[in-house]
Formats: sequence, C-alpha cells, structure tokens
Amino acid sequence: MTATSPRLKHEVKDLGLAPLGRQRIEWAGREMPVLRQIRDRFAQEKPFAGIRLVACCHVTTETANLAIALKAGGADAVLIASNPLSTQDDVAACLVTDYEIPVFAIKGEDNETYNRHVQIALDHRPNIIIDDGCDVVATLVQERQEQLADIIGTTEETTTGIVRLRAMFRDGVLSFPAVNVNDADTKHFFDNRYGTGQSTLDGIIRATNVLLAGKTIVVVGYGWCGKGTALRARGLGANVIVTEIDPIKAIEAIMDGFRVLPMAEAAPQGDLFITVTGNKHVIRGEHFDVMKDGAIVCNSGHFDIEIDLKALGAKAKEVKTVRPFTEEYRLQNGKSVVVLGQGRLINLAAAEGHPSAVMDMSFANQALGCEYLVKNQGNLEPGIHSIPTEVDQEIARLKLQAMGIKIDTLTPEQIEYINSWTSGT
Repeated sequence: MTATSPRLKHEVKDLGLAPLGRQRIEWAGREMPVLRQIRDRFAQEKPFAGIRLVACCHVTTETANLAIALKAGGADAVLIASNPLSTQDDVAACLVTDYEIPVFAIKGEDNETYNRHVQIALDHRPNIIIDDGCDVVATLVQERQEQLADIIGTTEETTTGIVRLRAMFRDGVLSFPAVNVNDADTKHFFDNRYGTGQSTLDGIIRATNVLLAGKTIVVVGYGWCGKGTALRARGLGANVIVTEIDPIKAIEAIMDGFRVLPMAEAAPQGDLFITVTGNKHVIRGEHFDVMKDGAIVCNSGHFDIEIDLKALGAKAKEVKTVRPFTEEYRLQNGKSVVVLGQGRLINLAAAEGHPSAVMDMSFANQALGCEYLVKNQGNLEPGIHSIPTEVDQEIARLKLQAMGIKIDTLTPEQIEYINSWTSGT
C-alpha cells in the first residue's frame, strides 16, 4: 500500500498496476461515446473551473472515464471507493499516475479504512459531491456541519441513497439540493435493468462456475434491478421465483411469467437466492433454517445488509472459503449455506460491474447533473431534484446517434393534433 506522496495524496494498492489500468480504461471508453462527447465539450467550456468535487463511487474503468471527464471540465476532484470490494486496483493506480486524480481506494479495504477515506474526502471541502449510497453526504451532515456552507449540491445514483436522502429531507437536515440521477429514465431503465441483470449473473458465474440452467433462482425484490435479474436468469434457463412486498410489483412479476411466493415458502425451494431490495435482512435466520443443503445466497443491492450474515454466523459451526469470494457456512443442522462476496455487491465483488455501454448513460447523467447544479447554484431549493427531462432525452438522443439509429419526428400536422383539444375522432 502506498502512503502519501509529496506531490499528490493517494492511497491505492500498487502504482505499478497503472499500465494495465490505462489499457482497461481506454477499452471501456470505446463503449462510452455519450460521455466522450460530454468530456470533449467540458474540455472546451470548463464548467467546473474552481469547483472542488468529491466522488464516492465504485472505482471501475467506467468510473475512471467519468472522473477524467470531470477533470477535463476543470474540477478539482478526489475519488474514493463506495464499496470495499468494488475497487479495481489497476484503475485506481492509473488515475493517480496518469491523470493526477487523488484516489483513496483499495479492493478489500476494511470498514475502518473506508470510513477514513470518507473523512479524507471531506477534508477536500467539496462544493459538489457525487455519492453512491449517501455515505459521504450523511457523514457531512452528521459530523461536518461547518462545511455545509461550502456545498452547492450532491448527485445520487442508487436507490438506497435516494431513500436515505428522502429520509434526511423529511427530518429537515438536507440543507442543499440533491439531484436524483437514479430515477432518470436513461439510468434506471438501462443501468438497473440491463446492467444489473447481466453483471449480477456474471459475478455469480465467476464466483461459483455453477450451471444456472435448471436451477431454481429466487430473486428477492422486483424493482428495476430485480426485473433485469429475473429476466436474465430465465434467459439462461433458470426457474425463477420472485418475492415481493409491493402488490403492484408482485402482480407485474406474475404477468411477466414468474412465480411469486413469500420468502418463507421460497426458502426451501431455491438453489440460488439474489437480493436486490435495498432493504435490511430480507433473508433471515428462519430462512436459512429451511434452505436446501448447499443453497447459494448473494446480494446485488448497494449495502451488505440485505442478508442477515450475523444470524447465519450464529448458526454456523464452521465457515471456510471454498473459492475466491465464496464462503461455505456449515450449520449446526448439518446443512451448508454458501455466501458469495461477503454479502456485498456480487457483480462488483466477483466481476467488473455493469457493462461500459450501460454506464455510459448513467455517468452522462452524473456529469450533466453536476453541471446542472453548478449552472443553477443559488436557484435550487434544498431537497431532491429530478434530472431535467430535456437532459434525459438528450442523453438518449446521443446514445442513438452513436449507435447509428434514427427515429421519426412529428410532422407539423401531428404536433398541431396532439396540442389541440378540438380535434376528435
């Protein structure tokens, strides 16, 4: 681990990994044409000149392209990891050595190190925060009240983070604007559905090398992430069960062709369980008791709280690592439960996260969300703000253009018709 450089502060695993990181960052950039166009504009216009920015994100090749775009726009940026197992160490090294972006991120870092990095990020006295799970903002509000005056705003792109921001606003402690990147159409339709769907199963396969065809897979939660995961699991030949608490989402899952059961009934049937709820302890002690011998559980929600690992540990007489990111809990009842990625995001713990083509749109939203905050500084009320519809549509237009796809436009007659109330059948 490197310490502090006289010229540039950072904490990464090994700066010698930088050449590999640069190759991988450039490879990802090929699939991110929208962000590339935004970066080129930022380089000309410098919308972030004089702005101190902190990004708490998964340190991946895609995030690297976002960080490079923000720096091209003039941002004085610091990057920290949003999850202890999601950092790609070669990427972190490259950002430090090749782009002189301070990075504090090491794959496998413990909670103490993670929390220290959050404090280091806040020492930067940011004006803009890009958060992934709301840890930096929550720490700022709880522990750094004196810095609130520095804040122009924050962006957030996780369901978990938006839930926390809404709770903060209800409690009257969110004193600055927050841009809800998560609910932009070009984010949740694609990132959550297609990105999570593919990358979650990618992580499971890399960690276990199990055949998914013929398995009974229980998808816990049928939000956009759950929809994508269930769809991809069925595409690989799995028999999919969905558990839900929302009656509308449960009906949707039924109409999409999936079985819907309470977790108590699904637990004895599942071979593989995937949590994607953003909530706490959706798989609990009583569920482990009735699972099949060798059942596999994993999480693709943001935090490692969806699976009650403390309860599982209390039931275990032995825990051993059987493969990288794969731990077997041998229970007192003689059966075993296999946990992937320590209950953290399996798509980033054991794989590389979402494909670059998907993150192109998510990070375009992040970049333009930050620009929106700066351009509207002083004009936005404290609270949660949506990405403007015109920004969302511009990102989709740029993506279609990059894909070589053309769409129709309304004729003058059609425009007149849809804006008139006098024309009937």
